[in-house]
Amino acid sequence: MTEMVRKITLSRAVRIMQNLFPEEYNFYPRSWILPDEFQLFVAQVRMVKDGDPSWKPTFIVKPDSGCQGDGIYLIKDPSDIRLAGTLQSRPAVVQEYICKPLLIDKLKFDIRLYVLLKSLEPLEIYIAKDGLSRFCTEPYQEPHPRNLHHIFMHLTNYSLNIHSGNFVHSDSTSTGSKRTFSSILCRLSSKGVDIKKVWSDIISLVIKTVIALTPELRVFYQSDIPAGRPGPTCFQILGFDILLMKNLKPILLEVNANPSMRIEHEQELSPGVFENVPSLVDEEVKVAVIRDTLRLMDPFKKKRENHFPDIYMDRKHRFPPVSDRMSSLKLQLSKLSIVRSQQLGKPLASKEEPPDSDLASASAGGASPEGHLPSICLKQVFPKYAKQFNYLRLVDRMANLFIRFLGIKGTMKLGPTGFRTFIRNCKLSSGSLSMAAVDILYIDITRRWNSMTVVHQDSGLRPGSSFGPRCTPSPVAWLFLRSHGWTTTRLAGLRGAAQPLSARKPRKPRKLLWTRRCWKHTPIY
Repeated sequence: MTEMVRKITLSRAVRIMQNLFPEEYNFYPRSWILPDEFQLFVAQVRMVKDGDPSWKPTFIVKPDSGCQGDGIYLIKDPSDIRLAGTLQSRPAVVQEYICKPLLIDKLKFDIRLYVLLKSLEPLEIYIAKDGLSRFCTEPYQEPHPRNLHHIFMHLTNYSLNIHSGNFVHSDSTSTGSKRTFSSILCRLSSKGVDIKKVWSDIISLVIKTVIALTPELRVFYQSDIPAGRPGPTCFQILGFDILLMKNLKPILLEVNANPSMRIEHEQELSPGVFENVPSLVDEEVKVAVIRDTLRLMDPFKKKRENHFPDIYMDRKHRFPPVSDRMSSLKLQLSKLSIVRSQQLGKPLASKEEPPDSDLASASAGGASPEGHLPSICLKQVFPKYAKQFNYLRLVDRMANLFIRFLGIKGTMKLGPTGFRTFIRNCKLSSGSLSMAAVDILYIDITRRWNSMTVVHQDSGLRPGSSFGPRCTPSPVAWLFLRSHGWTTTRLAGLRGAAQPLSARKPRKPRKLLWTRRCWKHTPIY
């Protein structure tokens, strides 16, 4: 999961969805992957500037493996990118910088929301009802060459701003440099903002982002834990970093697979002497997230309900009669002991019956042993709102085809026999696509794939990403789209794919959907 939400992998996954559903995925800034797409980045920026000389953009460069704001910087022109050997050893993503964020007290801030991915099949997503709002420590100004290096003005990372002399630790959830998201919503509500609309947009953003990530995640999960085999109950707490624009539109900044769950901060008592001080804001949000995640993921909860139903009954039926739980001999001895104790005036507590105090405490707990805990802070958003978003799961259906018709059993390798089996199972063979043409197609795909693998190894890309070279899903995507009538210009590079090589016009490898470079980097025109 950590690999799936890295900046480059996330950008590729969202880009695929932006090509298919551009209006639905406009919450993610336009991105380029460096160093692979540096020339494309330069060309596109130059083209837009030539068409609109007044356009003066700002870009933010984020290292792929960076965290806590490490290595992030702003630029005004592609020539400002630091290319001196760093990008080859440390790939990065460059994005359009959001210049008009929503400000509170003249400060820029972002939102950290915690999302529980409970399961992949079926897909279950929960969102915490409260989150954190992390503030910059310098008043915000739109970026210009003189303030691009002011990290306390432009970057909201807590790990950076805590070193600012203006950082404010507060015991209140509505003041200071770190506040609860609910306090921000209350403040916006007092100004007449439609809070339900803001929450609805954020929930939509989260669901769409997870939908973009799940296809590849499911393929790798099925490879490691094939269907029908016992496996672990996996879940993940994700940290979504979201920025609200001035018009209250949420923008996805990044997703963290391992968000910090610390509930204290370091305070310097004297030079070189530090002490961990509890943070009330962190404690209020994070403790609830961890507690309720464990409540939702409790693997023994159903077993207790099935095997020990008496603890879920009311007091009247919780404890069966003593006579039902004792043998006849023990029952006679118990009656004799009770008679003797009554004669001596000393009541005897039976070992079989619980004391009244235990009964009272069990009764006070209600029908559920969690009766004393607060209500769940995690709200289910999927499959609750599945009907509104199922149409976006196109790539997810491709992954289903790959998993179902290729019969993954601990491997992700697709050989010629498996490819022919897939064609038959999907009933894609016809007069225009004979099995001989399928064999030619497989050989051509394999040849092009291997050539692209060499290119990507030279560029330092991680093997196995974006469905990886081992699983070869691109023909699956191509065949799925073709079987559903996708004959528009998006698939122009695919026409004649089943023809012999000699009958085909030469094409650039990056224009073909099934090539690794196209699937990972190049938009589907």
